[in-house]
Parts: sequence; C-alpha cells; structure tokens
Amino acid sequence: MNIQAKLAFVYITLLSIGVVVISSYAILSIRSFLLDEAIQKFENDARTFAQSFEETTTNEELLKKTSFVSELTGYNVALFDSIGNVLVSTPFQDSELANSREFLNDALQNQLDGSENQVIINEEALDKLISFRRIGDNGSDAQYLRISQYKNDLYAAEASIRHLIYGAMIGSILVVVIVSFFFARYLARPIKQLNEAALEIADGNLDKELNVNRNDEFGMLAESLNKMAGTLKADNDQLKKLNEKQNQFFADITHEVRNPLHTISGALEMIQVPNLDNEKKSQYMATAQKQVERVVRLFEDIKSLQRYDYDESFIRKSEFEIGILLQEVVGTYTPIAAEKELTFQLDIESKVFVKADRDKIEQVLDNLISNAVKYTNEGNILVGCVSKSSEAEISISDSGIGIGKVHLERLFDRFYRTDKARSRDKGGTGLGLSVVKGILSAHKKDIYVESEVEKGSRFYFYLDVVTR
Repeated sequence: MNIQAKLAFVYITLLSIGVVVISSYAILSIRSFLLDEAIQKFENDARTFAQSFEETTTNEELLKKTSFVSELTGYNVALFDSIGNVLVSTPFQDSELANSREFLNDALQNQLDGSENQVIINEEALDKLISFRRIGDNGSDAQYLRISQYKNDLYAAEASIRHLIYGAMIGSILVVVIVSFFFARYLARPIKQLNEAALEIADGNLDKELNVNRNDEFGMLAESLNKMAGTLKADNDQLKKLNEKQNQFFADITHEVRNPLHTISGALEMIQVPNLDNEKKSQYMATAQKQVERVVRLFEDIKSLQRYDYDESFIRKSEFEIGILLQEVVGTYTPIAAEKELTFQLDIESKVFVKADRDKIEQVLDNLISNAVKYTNEGNILVGCVSKSSEAEISISDSGIGIGKVHLERLFDRFYRTDKARSRDKGGTGLGLSVVKGILSAHKKDIYVESEVEKGSRFYFYLDVVTR
C-alpha cells in the first residue's frame, strides 16, 4: 500500500469514526430530549384530564368524555372506581392488555390516596409510558385516571430526525472519502516528487532541480534537497578535477622519471662501448650523475609537498630578520647570475623581523630567485622587502621572458610548465612553484604573481611582522 492510499485510509477512518460518533450522540441526545419533553407533557395532560373529569356528573357523560379524550390525544384512557375496578377503558378494554403494570393495584392506590396525586411509570422493560392520577370528588363513580402511550409514538419525530441524520452521515462519509482522497493526493504528491528526486540524485543525476511550490515542511525539504544536489554536484566536479589532476600528476611523474632514466641508460651503454676514450667516459658519467641528482630532487620535492599537505607540525615558526635571509640567498646566486651578466638590485628594509619557519622560507626564496635567474637572459633582478602595517611584503622581480596570462591560473599546479621543453632543459622538476605555494599555504599565506610576456615577472608574498 503506497503512502497516498495509507493517508486516504487513515483520514477516511478517523473522519468516518468522528461522523458516526457525532451522529450517534446527536440521535441519543434528541431521543433523551424527546422523552423528557414527552414525560413533562404527559404529566400536564394527566393533570388537565383529571381536572376535566372532576366536572363530570354522570357515568354516561363520563364515557363520552373518555372516548373524546382518547380520540383527540391518541392516549389509552381508563377510569377506575374507589376500589380499583375499571369503569371505562378506551380505545380497548384492559382485559385485552397483556401488560399488568397498567392495572391499578393496591400499592398505587395507596400512593394516590396518600400525599402523591400522580404516579408516572417509565420503566425500561415497558414499551409504554403510564400515568396514574387521582380525580377529585365528582358526581360519578370515577376516582382514578390512567393514561398511557406507546413509547414508539413518542419517538416518531425522532425517527424522522434520525433518518435525516443517517442521510447526512452517509453523505458526510462520502464527502469525507472524496476529500480524503484529494487531501491524501495533495500530501502524497510532494513525497513522490521528493522520492523521485532523491532516486535521481542517488543515480548520479545531480542536475535535477525539484520545484515544489509550497511554504510548508515539504517546501523546506525540497529546498534542502536542491541545496544537497548542488553541493554534491560541486563536490563531484571538484572530485573530477582532483582525479584529473591526480591522473595528470602520475602521468607527469612517469614522464619526468622516464626521461632521465633513458638518459642514464643511454650514458651507461655508451660507457660500455669498447675503446671509448676517458674524456668521453667522464662526460657520460657526468651526464648520468646529473640525471640521478635530478631524479633525487624530484622525489625530494614530492616528499616535501606531501608533508605540506598532511603534516601540520611540519612548519616550525621562529622569529628572524627577513632581510638577512634575503641577502644570504641572493649571495648564493650572485655568481650564477654574474655568468649570465645579470645583476641583483636589493631594496630591503632593515630590522624587519617576521615569525615563520626560516628554513622553509629560505626554500621559497631559493625557488623564486633561482627561477628568476633561469628565465632572465639579460637585465636585472630586483629583490625587495618592505613592511606594510602588520605584514612584510617580500618580492622578486625580473626582466626575463615573462609568463602569458593563459598560464597564470595553473602556474602553481604540480608539474605544470608554460614551455615544457625549455623548462626541462633548465633542469627543473616542475614542482618548484608548487613547493612554494605549499610552504606558504602551511603558513596560511598565499603567493601572488604579476607577469607579462617579454617584460618579466614579479612574484610576491606576505609574512607576519613581529614588533620589537
């Protein structure tokens, strides 16, 4: 049984029970009201009849009046003499009555002769309502009056009302059935829509948008499902990108390792060539050694990146003067730059202390300055450090080949090269800038770049200044 049928069944059952209970209560209330009204009227009629019989002077006149009252009211009317004998009974004789409670017995006569002028008999086992009343002195033998009426006659009006109530009840139940069906359908529709949407999302259709124009909990749930689908789609797209990057990462590693291995293999083969002079052997040995060092650097960089990603304690901060560190790194590359006829220009503010991991920041500066030297063929390299509020801006600018705008977005991706052939010839692993970004990210900082082709590049980042 689906949710719509269950809801309809519950509503029909509950509302039908409510209609039946209310209708039954109404019928019982009307029945009780009619009985109370009939008893009150019965008492009044008995009193009125008894008073009219007090004016009767002859037995003949008594008979006529009894018949008239019986025909007029529909009551069974009987008169008794002083010792309880029936004088007249209409419309039928008491001898024909099977119900003995309609006879005047000694107990009733004692009550009527005592303080009670009237006795009403309304017993559940009796199908009649009966009233006995004493008649005052008159010129006839009649001393006691009895009137009776079938209770079913009292409920004649109630029967008509009951039929109306039953009809209304049946009509109400039919209305309840129809309304419950549509109401259950109204409630079940968004549940079905939500279920279908959830199934589609589970099947991977994250573009599914659920439109439930309601301001209740179903509308809120639909909105939550749409948000969930949007979040899952975003996460799924991100996972796809990460998977693509991972696949590219492994492909790049394979490519980066294969090339030096081929070079090493070729160099070793050449060394084994007979009658090869010592100078050539030395050249091939140097080539193989250079490629081995390249592979070692590659895996060292990969290991470092992995630690930056997962080891939060890898960064150990301390306070140091950033200007001194810059001068040390520049001093290391000054001879290399001189060979290319490049000059360093320093614009370093003195006494600027920062809090960071000195060794890791040295690695950042080493990568940035070495790149500036590699990709600058003429001109100069500007190394700057200036304090700005609570941070120090460290920048490395060159007048080299520059970087196209199309490459800037992916410049810090692992193994990404703007010119793969030229970059590999420079001896890089393709991970230098990724290492820079990883170290600064571990410091909760970022690396920025401004570049234009054939006009050079400017890399800069910020570190927290320590006030002394």
